[in-house]
Amino acid sequence: MCYDDQARPPAPEGATGPAHGEDIVLTAADGSQFAAYFATPDQLTSKAQVIIYPDIRGLHQFYKELALRFAEIGIPALAIDYFGRTAGLTSRDDTFDFWPHVGQLVQNLDGFEQDVQAGVNYLGEKGKGGEAVFVVGFCIGGSLTLLSGTNRSFGFGGLVPFYAGLSREFGNYGTPLAFADQVAYPVLGLFGGADQGIPEEQVRELETKLKAAGVENDITIYPGATHSFFDRRATEFADASADAWQKIQGFVAAHTPA
Repeated sequence: MCYDDQARPPAPEGATGPAHGEDIVLTAADGSQFAAYFATPDQLTSKAQVIIYPDIRGLHQFYKELALRFAEIGIPALAIDYFGRTAGLTSRDDTFDFWPHVGQLVQNLDGFEQDVQAGVNYLGEKGKGGEAVFVVGFCIGGSLTLLSGTNRSFGFGGLVPFYAGLSREFGNYGTPLAFADQVAYPVLGLFGGADQGIPEEQVRELETKLKAAGVENDITIYPGATHSFFDRRATEFADASADAWQKIQGFVAAHTPA
């Protein structure tokens, strides 16, 4: 598990104004419903938008607040839940037993992609046209960021996987290392050097495969940082978190239409 109910995202520098968010329910093309949280600046000025893939617990408070942090720097953000198809519109607090639903998620990736498309469509409705959509995902959400990055029809501006697990099997796709050469969008990868579940050699293999496939990428491993280092409670990793925010903002700006 990445984040418990007390975890909160660090704040980025450069807030442009107030923002507000709301819980919503989205409907995929096959009629399945799932929970989401949409945060937007009070004044919509950015041509960037973000869709957030949570960790293995699904949509909980950390990711709602992360959406608000993006909105406060002028970027509308939509955090989605993975488990509407199997767990319904129920709470994702610490009491949620997510493991049975994770197994079903990774075996029904068509459903996941329909949910992502519903999220992309929603962002399109909220935009003014011509926005660049970026995916920011954590843990299994980081892995799914890379996986959905193989789908060219989404038209993403770029992918930001945080500590993406690289050895988990995803149905017929295989592991993220197996499908890395099919990624179609620029990648900003952020990893912890002391993350025991994601060895540095795997991260370097990801980097090598992206480069070999001609995929623009910037892979950072923060020395000494653990899994889930991006948490304002983790004061020992505050510098890594601040740098991660700076990299995200720079990456988004570089791949967003003027």
